[in-house]
Amino acid sequence: MTTARYRPTGDLALDPLVTCKLCLGEFPLEQMTTITQCQCIFCTLCLKQYVELLIKEGLQTAISCPDAACPNHGHLQENEIECMVAAEIMQRFKKLQFEKEVLLDPCRTWCPSSSCQAVCQLKEMEPPALQLVQCTACNLEFCSACKANWHPEQVCQENVPVTSFLPGETSSFYKNDDDDDDDDDDDAPIKRCPKCKVYIERDEGCAQMMCKNCKHAFCWYCLGSLDDDFLLIHYDKGPCRNKLGHSRASVIWHRTQVVGIFAGFGLLLLVASPFLLLATPFVLCCKCKCSKGDDDPLPT
Repeated sequence: MTTARYRPTGDLALDPLVTCKLCLGEFPLEQMTTITQCQCIFCTLCLKQYVELLIKEGLQTAISCPDAACPNHGHLQENEIECMVAAEIMQRFKKLQFEKEVLLDPCRTWCPSSSCQAVCQLKEMEPPALQLVQCTACNLEFCSACKANWHPEQVCQENVPVTSFLPGETSSFYKNDDDDDDDDDDDAPIKRCPKCKVYIERDEGCAQMMCKNCKHAFCWYCLGSLDDDFLLIHYDKGPCRNKLGHSRASVIWHRTQVVGIFAGFGLLLLVASPFLLLATPFVLCCKCKCSKGDDDPLPT
């Protein structure tokens, strides 16, 4: 239920203030936005930032109500999103929607050529089987399962589901022989998560990656695991040395913060442990009394 408070601004006028469930601030009604599907109300600024974050991060193509306890599990409609975000963000949202439609459609797939982003049609088969696919844009012929050159008499080198591929993928099957060195492999814009095999695109920035699907942290260059490497020691030696993408000062600051957090928890535990030891007998005594009370027979 929306809570409202009234503030008198004159003898007869009342100015209603409504509480935003995101920032807990109170605003006049004209600064609030109501989601049509579930009637939940939030301040326009908070809702705009929430929508923009989900679109920029590519987290969702169906933007749900930001209230986790929303009884109607509402979603924002496309016209509502369009009214609160910029044109380029809305264009990205529509692109994400289209990509999801293609990925979930068993009769469509993306051309695996790195220079082509066309959508190719597949024949509907029950049960699904390998088939020859020819891109209508670049005339490339490839296997519907592994996206390699069509191989009617051979088993797929890597049996990857059709729905795992993204548009514009830089596939190793279509690289030239001169492009097989490690540097080109490192600069590939799309790679697969080494744990769940989902395709991940990296535009720029840090080489420490985290898969949005399985939350696995890994190095972009060698695909080595960084799940337990809180201090990023991986980038101090070996082939990935100094390839994190941050200055040495920022790395040292990051390590100082991590060490400070662990030291703070340790200090807090050290300070609190005597009080916990003193409180233990009282807790056990209360528990014993409660247990004895439960065992007492009911009065007759």
